[in-house]
Amino acid sequence: MDIRKVKKLMELLEQSGMSEIEIVEDKESVRISRYSNTPIAASVVAPAEAATKATPSEDSALTVDDHPITSPMVGTFYGAASLTSDVFVKTGQHVKQGDTICIVEAMKIMNQIEADQSGTVTEILCTDGDAVEFGQTLVVIQ
Repeated sequence: MDIRKVKKLMELLEQSGMSEIEIVEDKESVRISRYSNTPIAASVVAPAEAATKATPSEDSALTVDDHPITSPMVGTFYGAASLTSDVFVKTGQHVKQGDTICIVEAMKIMNQIEADQSGTVTEILCTDGDAVEFGQTLVVIQ
């Protein structure tokens, strides 16, 4: 996707006051969202065909009921929007589908990672500032 198109979408989002927009072209999609404490963020989502199931970390063995939330990109993990903000989730906390779980920063862009199903957080596998890989399990919910 052309970076000029992404920049134009970011400008339109800012001017419109909307909180989020997602555009799909062929096998690529871009989701741009605005949320508190940070400027507009854009995330380029991998083609649907390239989506992979999470690979549990070597330290963590997933049970049948566990559902991993994985990183959609290479970047840096943050559990809160800023140093002075509360963390998005804690172990034992119930989350709903769509709740922000964490942020992965990639190329100075803050990308919200959301729960794709409701459940209880059983494990948080990263700490602030950790480098994360594409497909790496960040949080496990049950």
